[in-house]
Amino acid sequence: MKVDIERTRRLLDDFFRIDEVVLRYQKFDGSMSGPVRRLVLDRGDAVAALVMNAGNGRVVLAKQLRFPTCANGPGWITEIVAGLVDAGETPDAAIRREIREETGYTVDRLEPVSTFYVTPGGSNERVFLFYAETSAPAGPRERSDEEDIALVELEPAAAFRMLDAGEIADAKTIIALWWLRARLGRQGGNYVAIS
Repeated sequence: MKVDIERTRRLLDDFFRIDEVVLRYQKFDGSMSGPVRRLVLDRGDAVAALVMNAGNGRVVLAKQLRFPTCANGPGWITEIVAGLVDAGETPDAAIRREIREETGYTVDRLEPVSTFYVTPGGSNERVFLFYAETSAPAGPRERSDEEDIALVELEPAAAFRMLDAGEIADAKTIIALWWLRARLGRQGGNYVAIS
């Protein structure tokens, strides 16, 4: 399958970028489409991790203001740890940094879970999703006016109740908790260090 880009124009270059692209693409019957205009939100790659405190068997979540959600909800979202991959940084290094900054924990073990596009119809953002175990006590977290994060540590069963009640509204967190539920189900339903 083929895509021919006729022209690209940057409309916004800030925290994220928005490009206008005019393209033609090969259709399933082999013919080429006419010119099609698309807007692409370019935010770069992101990382996220379901953090498990192996010392107490609790899931570590972050609650913070996500302003765009204020239009349709409370704005404060409970979610897994996440952030953007910096230039020259690997996803593994990025998630270890984000976990340290947001929770104060250091990762003992990191396991890739999945990589997915958040909204492929309008954005090229990929999320590298991980499972992270930590057992060391939480150290100091980075504080800033940009992010005010409250940590929420829950038994997996309590996190699953929130999921089932619709109290988790973040897609990456929903994916991560369903992954954990399936993993724990294979291990008899109780948390044990996942290897």
